[in-house]
Parts: sequence; structure tokens; C-alpha cells
Amino acid sequence: MKFTEKLKLWLPVIAWCGIIFSFSAMEINKTQEFYWWDFVVKKTIHVIEYAVLYWLFYQAISKQQNNKKGILAIISFIFSLTYALSDEWHQTFIPGRHGTLRDIGFDWLGMLLSWLYIRKKI
Repeated sequence: MKFTEKLKLWLPVIAWCGIIFSFSAMEINKTQEFYWWDFVVKKTIHVIEYAVLYWLFYQAISKQQNNKKGILAIISFIFSLTYALSDEWHQTFIPGRHGTLRDIGFDWLGMLLSWLYIRKKI
């Protein structure tokens, strides 16, 4: 496989990781009040971000590897989960933000939904 073909496969993954990183790098001024709507929107974004990341990574690796689809799904999950963990750790350095296991749970939910979609298509 040529370098340009590999780049076409992996550039969306790299770009999406950059988008997630840039959103996580934004400072947030916390309010004292809890707003359900704000919570629902932010957690939905977590689910979508990582559903897309899982899907992009799976697409890139499956077009490059001829392994069994189940192994590629596991590799995609490990990559996405590792990125989610590193993203939450990254947020601990941003003023007004903090990393939480709860957010990783929402990230995992996005990965699961993406995997279910891919599994149905195979």
C-alpha cells in the first residue's frame, strides 16, 4: 500500500483525535448550579466523539489489515479507550476541567454503539 493511500486512511483518525484534543483543551468556567440540559448535551457529545473515533479507526485498520474482523474490533476498542483515558488525563491540566471515569463510561458507550453498527453491517 502506497504512502498516499495510507495517509487517506489515517488522516481522518489523526484529524478527529486533534478535534477531540482541542475541545478538551478549552477552559471552562464552572457554575455552581447544575443544569440537566447542559449535562445531557455534554455527555451526548462524549458518546458521539468516541463513536466517530472508533468508526474511523476501525475503517482505517480494516482497509489496511486482512485480519479477522473481531480482532480489528478489539484493536479499535483498545485504541479508542486508550485515547479516552489520555484525554481525561489531559483535562486534569486545563483550568476549570477535570478528568472523570464517568466521562470514560460515556466514551465507552459511544464505542459500543459504533461497534454494534459495524457488526450489523458486516
